[in-house]
Amino acid sequence: MQNNSQLNFIHKSIIGLLNIKTKIKKRLKRLIDKKKIGSFEFRMKINALERMHYAYICYNAAKLAKKLNYDRISVIEYGVAGGRGLLILEEYAEEIKKLLNINIDVYGFDLGTGLPKPKDYRDLPYHWKEGFFNMDEKNLRSKLKHANLIIGNIESTSKDFFLKYNPAPIGAIVHDLDFYSSTKIALSMLKADTKFFLPRVYCYIDDTIGTEIELYNDFTGERLAINEFNSQNENIKLSAPYHLLAQANEIWHHQIWICHFFKHEKYNSFISEPNQQL
Repeated sequence: MQNNSQLNFIHKSIIGLLNIKTKIKKRLKRLIDKKKIGSFEFRMKINALERMHYAYICYNAAKLAKKLNYDRISVIEYGVAGGRGLLILEEYAEEIKKLLNINIDVYGFDLGTGLPKPKDYRDLPYHWKEGFFNMDEKNLRSKLKHANLIIGNIESTSKDFFLKYNPAPIGAIVHDLDFYSSTKIALSMLKADTKFFLPRVYCYIDDTIGTEIELYNDFTGERLAINEFNSQNENIKLSAPYHLLAQANEIWHHQIWICHFFKHEKYNSFISEPNQQL
């Protein structure tokens, strides 16, 4: 009969072997992505891209746009912080343009000085602190090629965005403002004229899973902002992508939402297979 020390050794050995396999796989995927081995679609298929969730929403938004005869779309990142995500969006936009022959404009919203002070319990002050995720704006702007970096409080910058930039239809959005209060304002921008959106917009909403520390729930944070938006808007709804949840292979599958604009002039435009027969 094996004693506890022997069992612990066996367990640690098995975990160690599994970790080695996982680390090798991760390093191989990083190498494939860094060296750009294979097409963008291939790297996305094998989950080798640095930010698969960004690739997924941008690529599928572009595919939908092409089916609806758009030649240009926009993607937005709310919460830029150090800027790595915005730089990746630029990179993916160029890759997708080459694949699908569609132009993609990139916009990034950020306060520029890190997180503001949480307003109340709904902003999760037990997890977030004022000043987190500060930005080196000058350094980031020097690296950006064409993305529009919009600096300021989202309460102000959201008000004149559509008038000032007249963006191509938005097809993909990254929500990473962390707070309930900020995310609520960002989501309210979905109520602008439907001409500024595709009929279905792919969204990645970051702070909705977490760990035993965050304990994200439906009554605080970004999940509360989503629930309130859905309850207050009859013709625009954020819904889970059940095709992804059925796979449930990656955590980010649970962080994707699709925003449906039911009154959009192209919501009912046929995009499926033209001849479906049993």
